[in-house]
Order: sequence, then C-alpha cells, then structure tokens
Amino acid sequence: MDRDDGFRAKLRDELNLRSIGVMLGCLIAQMGLAYGYLFPPLAQDILSDTGWTRAELSGARLPQIAAMAMASPFIGSWVVRIGGRKVITVSVILLGFLFFFLFPRVENLAFYYGLMIATGIALAGIGDVTVGQVVSLWFNRSRGLLLGIVYAGSNLGGLLLVPWAVRIASESGWREALSTLGLAGLLIMLPAVLLLVRSRKQDGATAASATPSGSSRMESDRDLTLAAALRTRSFWILAFSLFAFFFYFLALLEHMVLYLTDMGLERGDAVARYTLAIALGIWSKLGLGFVTDWISDRYSILIDYTLLALSSVLLLLAPGSGVIWVFVISFGFSYAARDVVYPLVVTYCFGLRYMAPIYGALMLSLLLGAAGPFFAAWVHDAQGSYDLAFRIFALMNVLCLGSLFFLRDEREPIN
Repeated sequence: MDRDDGFRAKLRDELNLRSIGVMLGCLIAQMGLAYGYLFPPLAQDILSDTGWTRAELSGARLPQIAAMAMASPFIGSWVVRIGGRKVITVSVILLGFLFFFLFPRVENLAFYYGLMIATGIALAGIGDVTVGQVVSLWFNRSRGLLLGIVYAGSNLGGLLLVPWAVRIASESGWREALSTLGLAGLLIMLPAVLLLVRSRKQDGATAASATPSGSSRMESDRDLTLAAALRTRSFWILAFSLFAFFFYFLALLEHMVLYLTDMGLERGDAVARYTLAIALGIWSKLGLGFVTDWISDRYSILIDYTLLALSSVLLLLAPGSGVIWVFVISFGFSYAARDVVYPLVVTYCFGLRYMAPIYGALMLSLLLGAAGPFFAAWVHDAQGSYDLAFRIFALMNVLCLGSLFFLRDEREPIN
C-alpha cells in the first residue's frame, strides 16, 4: 500500500456521517473565536460614539486575555466532568447573549470592561482546549489533519465576520453591528453545536484498530491526571514554551504594522503583509495537521517552533524585501500551526484522557505572555526602536526550541 492509499484508508476508517457532523459542528463553534477580532476594526466607531480615549478602549484587552487564561483550567476540568458538548453549548449561548443584548447597551467604560471579561470566558469555552478534546476523542489516526481543519475555523470566521461587521457599522453603527453578529451566532452556532457536536469515549474497536505509531493518541489507564502532570519536566517545558509563544506572538500581532512602516514600507504594503500572515493561518493548520499524521507528535512541535524561532531571528537582520517576506511567511505559518500541534504534544506527553484540564492549566501562561505587547511598546518608547525587544524575543524562542528536545512520554511504561 503506497502513502496515498494509506492516507485514504485512514480517512475511510474514521470518517462517517456522525464524525463528519462532529467535525463540522466544532469548526462552526471555532468560527466564534473571530468575535474576539471584531473590536480593533470597529475601534474608531466606538471611540467616536463613546468619547473614550484609545488607551481606555485598548486597555480592555488585558482583562479579557486574563479572563481567558484564568478560565481555561476550570473549563478543561468541566470538559472531563460534563463533556465538551455542554461546555461549548453554554459558551455559545453566553457569547451570543453578550453581543446581541448587552454590548449594544454599553454606556460606560466599567460596563464595557465587564463585558470584555465575560467575552474572554465565553471564547475560552469554544476555544482550543474544549474543541481539541472533543475532536481528539473522535479521531485517532487522522487526528492532526482533522484538528487542522477544525482549528482553521477561527481564521475563516475572521475573514467572514470582520468585513461584515465593518459594513454594518458603516451603515447603522457599531452597536447594530455587534447585535447583528450576536443574533447570527445564536441562530447559526447554537443549532450547529446542539445538532452536530457529540462527546465520545473511545471504545475497544477504536483501540484495536490503532497503529503502534498512533497508540499514544488514544485514551489509556496510564494517562496522567493534572496533578501527576504537574510533577513532570515535560509540563514545565510546555508551560515555558507557551509563555514564550504568547509573549512573542501577541507583541508581533500588535506592533507588526508599526514596525514595518518604521522600516520604510508604505502603510498599505505593511497592512498587506500583516493580512497575509493572518491568512496563512488557514493553510498552515491544514498543512502541518496533515504532516503530523505521518510523524511523531513530538517532531511536529519541533518543526513549528523552529519556524517560530526563525521568524524572530529574521527580525534582527536588515529588513530587505526578501527578509521581510521570509519573516512574514515563517511567522504566519508558525503562529497558527501551534494551535494544531499543541494538543497533539500534550497528548503525546500525558495521554488523551485528561488532555483538556492539563491544556487548560498550561493556558495560565497566557497571563504572563499578555505582557509582550506592553514590553515591546515600553522598549520602543524608551529607546526609539524595537531592537532590544526583538533580541529578547529571539533569545527566548531559541531557548524554548532547545528545551523542546527534552520532551518525553511521561507515562509509566507497560511492564
């Protein structure tokens, strides 16, 4: 059997009407993450209407990120206790209610900050931890590719929802835009989740059909709980790698256009490169997701973080046109592909059964990583350039890549 035949056999083994429905439902739920992308393009409309300063408006992002990080461990635990479908359903209802009913009624900054915190909790409930556990329990041999397809929903949602929101805001105002998208979320996402998403335990037939190379992707009595995972070196290596990722990624997301214009690019060209980096997310999730089904999950994170480290090193070079394009491609590919490889490597190290609470606990590193944009801005304000910040980013990413070579399967070997 050649490789193409083997790939088709994998899909035939695992794809049926019900599993395809689960995948589609999870993809639609992931599109809801794009609701977090709506506020920057609507910022001018919000500022004009409310009279707030830019600092007051953008300051809401930090408590939102903090809420996402702090909610993730609890959400991961609830996924194991009550099932991912119920967690996603409640989160979709909360997200739709916030946008349809409450955001259009914002009159003061404190209320707005409170809604952003609630939005962070809702986004965590439909995010990678919950959806990753649901999809992972349904698919084993083709898990990487199908996770990539599902996780591409957030990028696809951004491409669809952001232009729609801007068009409505230009015609009727930002409040109407958020209300319309909130109603759309309730009418589209909620039925999709209720009708299509199903939690599942892997059964004996699934286990029996697993290949040796994929056996670590299945549930097992050897799987580590969160308490046990906390006592391993792999947990803290992954925690450091996730902190380094967010510290770098969030800073670049905030400052990339400013940096490229500082380097002499026209604003339109800088925005085009920024947009390309975001759009690459769809293809990187699909591409690396496909590759992970043929290699060890441990190798997949090494590939991803090698590209991430390369992008940060390129920032230290003279930003000629060729360097900029290689930077944009390596950054755009690696930041999005991390969504796919991370649940896979968590499963590799600790097993599948408690992946959600372990991944949720690791997401607490987002609290520290959220300081990345502020650190980059502080360095630029103090020194007039991003040079020092970029050196520190590159050093952290290289150290992080080196530490990932020490990841291992932390479960007790079978006697």
